Amino acid sequence: MYWVILAFMSATLLGFYDSFKKKALKGNAVIPVLFLNTVLSSLIFIPFIIVSYNSDALDGTIFHVGSGGWEMHKFIVLKSCIVLSSWILGYFGIKHLPLSIVGPINATRPVMTLVGAMLVFGERLNAWQWAGVTLAVVSFMMLSRSGKKEGIDFKHDHWIWMVVGAALLGAISGLYDKYLMAPVESGGAGLDKMMVQSWYVVYQCIMMGIMLAVLWWPKRKQTTPFHWDWSIVCVSVFLSAADFVYFYALTQPEAMISIVSMIRRGSVIVSFACAAVFFHEKNLKAKAVDLALVILGMICLYIGS
Repeated sequence: MYWVILAFMSATLLGFYDSFKKKALKGNAVIPVLFLNTVLSSLIFIPFIIVSYNSDALDGTIFHVGSGGWEMHKFIVLKSCIVLSSWILGYFGIKHLPLSIVGPINATRPVMTLVGAMLVFGERLNAWQWAGVTLAVVSFMMLSRSGKKEGIDFKHDHWIWMVVGAALLGAISGLYDKYLMAPVESGGAGLDKMMVQSWYVVYQCIMMGIMLAVLWWPKRKQTTPFHWDWSIVCVSVFLSAADFVYFYALTQPEAMISIVSMIRRGSVIVSFACAAVFFHEKNLKAKAVDLALVILGMICLYIGS
């Protein structure tokens, strides 16, 4: 169960990633912050790409970046598009919403992944899994009631729908990751984990550079100004570490994407604690009940899986 331990490590790192992201976006322009995150993440992995392609120093280590042509890179470009779309929606949402609301919504991703597996791969849900799905729906409805106390209308608040969209795209990315990592003989793409993680952040950096130049830079004086914050660096470091551990977990032969996705959403416990301690958010008692239902739903999914 080594992959389970890795999934819990990834969850903890993700919780701090969300918290630093909230701080980095406070009163800050979203697009340049996201661009810098992709730049810093690229700087972390580009040395591994260069060393792997020009020497055998990393051969046989977990840091070696595999090589491949367009047949492989086209899959990575698609992943970059999916993840970047999720990040854009998620960054805008988390900037304008309390972290104690965004976290539980993001925690419903395993349910979305499970439903996606049912629709795409024809998997059938058992009683425990249906119980988990039901609890997730109930928790979302209760979270909506908690949000109304803070003037947030789930039905008409476009920031909420951005977070939901980000969670949905994140679930799609999770299903796609398992396909990318699965061996060819098992119906997957058989890509090297470091190749995927290294190159998808590089492609994201290029995409965000274009977006920054076309969308934000010409109108930077009419929109929210950008200011530097050291938490921007922490966002990239914690995300890169969380993804590295996540991809490594998926390469384990017995790893189950549904379980890994569920455990990773346990990051909501860390982010919720940060919302209480560092951001002093309101109405936490009611949200704690909503969070408890989300966690109970994840436990049901674990038992059912």
